[in-house]
Amino acid sequence: MNKPTLHKSKAQAGFAYSRVFFENLVDHAIAHAKKIGATDAAAHASEGCGLSVSVRKGELENVERNRDKGLGITVHLGQRRGNASTSDFSPTAIEQTVQAAFDIARFTAQDPFAALPDAADIAQPAEQRDDLELFFPWALTSEQAALLALQTEAAAMQVDQRISNSEGASVSAQQSHFFSAHTHGFRGGYASSRHSVSVSPIAGKGDAMQRDYWYSSQRDAADLASPAAIGRYAAERALSRLHARKIATTECPVLFEAPLAAGLLGSLVQAISGGALYRKSSFLLDSLGQQVLPKHIDILEDPFVKRGKGSSPFDDEGVRVKARSVVEAGRLQGYFLGSYSARKLGLTTTGNAGGSHNLTLTSRLTRPGDTLDAMLQRLGTGLFVTELLGSGMNPVTGDYSRGASGFWVERGRIAYPVQEITVAGNMKTMLRDIVAVGADAYPYGAKTIGSVLIKQMKVAGS
Repeated sequence: MNKPTLHKSKAQAGFAYSRVFFENLVDHAIAHAKKIGATDAAAHASEGCGLSVSVRKGELENVERNRDKGLGITVHLGQRRGNASTSDFSPTAIEQTVQAAFDIARFTAQDPFAALPDAADIAQPAEQRDDLELFFPWALTSEQAALLALQTEAAAMQVDQRISNSEGASVSAQQSHFFSAHTHGFRGGYASSRHSVSVSPIAGKGDAMQRDYWYSSQRDAADLASPAAIGRYAAERALSRLHARKIATTECPVLFEAPLAAGLLGSLVQAISGGALYRKSSFLLDSLGQQVLPKHIDILEDPFVKRGKGSSPFDDEGVRVKARSVVEAGRLQGYFLGSYSARKLGLTTTGNAGGSHNLTLTSRLTRPGDTLDAMLQRLGTGLFVTELLGSGMNPVTGDYSRGASGFWVERGRIAYPVQEITVAGNMKTMLRDIVAVGADAYPYGAKTIGSVLIKQMKVAGS
């Protein structure tokens, strides 16, 4: 086994280490694990670097450069498993880390489900797609980042004289790469990037102040929205919240803005993920093949969306991934499982170790003209929610209660902003009571969904 050698071939992308270096590092760790008696072993080497700059009220507030690296090793001794990690890439440190993982494994309890993924499920090199366009390094200086943040904040402040203050604007450019391998035949890795611009303006004065924010996040900085567009929209959102009031406690239809609707989809994913299912801590236990959403709802998962934030040629265990239907006509077609949870449940992995990939929720009733305005018309009289506070959902029962703000809507038109209210229901019922999904689809992280109208919820106010 060759000792790892530092390469500078990635220096132009901002990385200090090359893929070849990481391959040698991982191979050295796995070989040493086998040498000292491991049944199986897996190793993962990674590096990340980036720049974050924030400004507030026209002044530079913070400049931060980050660079981190690490190697993690998992050692299997029969049905025992141990993990250890290090940020020291010297051969001696790697061998000491492997020994530490080996020693941990010797004293852990046996777990028959904790083996590496089955060899038949592994994504072989020829299967690993390299056309996903996940890596776009952004050669941004701190001065350029500060200027971009200042322009974004200035764009918000110039919208209206009632924008009197700001919580600041920020710019972030992040990139990373990794290589992983294990003794069941997996070898793979790739580079990725994530860049963003955000701003949070404050409208009004004194006790009447209201804040809101907006942002743009993309793998390629060229795809980011302009500073003018981000600033203007954030300011308009803050201004729209001025003179908010409470409403009387009631029950009514509730429309969730698209970014918040992604949270509803996230709750569904959590409920049908392996960990919650084998621990029996889900409100959707034994729901495979059951009706969990209305018949007009479909959910697709696609790991191969170009530039997608949830795209990947394999999952965190090196298992092959594929596009699939998660929900069809409201009926659940599959869970989200890694190898461990699949074995605990007596099922097969779905290639979701590390989480879901790009999810898209659509309604068969949605028409191209179902904009947000059309969804407000569909709402009629009720609540349009644009912000949620806290994390009030019981994953076992599905009981849901969140602080909220947004707008009261009458006869399809926004009447006035509302705040200091609570929306409550049960997630199982809420999912089944989705009446409509807007055509205003918004990609929030790895989830794409339009605004969602729920037939009836409890709204607690004054």
